Amino acid sequence: MICLELFLTFMKIGAVSFGGGYGMISLIREECLSAGWLTETELLDFIAVAESTPGPVAVNMATFVGSSQGGIWGALAATAGVVLPSFAVIFAIAAVLKNILRFGGVRAALEGVRPAVAGLIVATAAVMGAETFFSVKGAGSAFSPDWKSLIVLAVLTAFYFVWKILFKKSPSPIALIVLSGVLGIFIF
Repeated sequence: MICLELFLTFMKIGAVSFGGGYGMISLIREECLSAGWLTETELLDFIAVAESTPGPVAVNMATFVGSSQGGIWGALAATAGVVLPSFAVIFAIAAVLKNILRFGGVRAALEGVRPAVAGLIVATAAVMGAETFFSVKGAGSAFSPDWKSLIVLAVLTAFYFVWKILFKKSPSPIALIVLSGVLGIFIF
């Protein structure tokens, strides 16, 4: 039963999400927390691992959540659910893509979706940042800075800007992930 629930939940997320994996994080968060599958802390850990492992974030998240709830079958069900809508839409659109983009309404709709996706990503980042760095769980909750997390953020930010100044380009995301992992080992 859990496999069917995972499949349907992640299929719904995959069907209504725009903007790729980062656009899906807010929906995954909402669904996982409301179903009681994960706590906020577990979700943040899953997101960190999903971003650090190869592959799309949404697929990795679906696999991790499915695995935590239903083992290998849960992982397969959740992954299939999140991938199936995109696969079906791309398969259907591929044949008519050139024709469909000629319509001004289609182009306008896609342009209208972009700000919404950006807003979802920013809102999710703000909520997760408030939880991670200041233990704010909602309106009226106590403000309690997590100094260890803030130190990691400060070191990563400093590293980023020093690297950019010295080498005239942004550091590799892989280097930032490795550095954050090393900092986590020493600080936490």
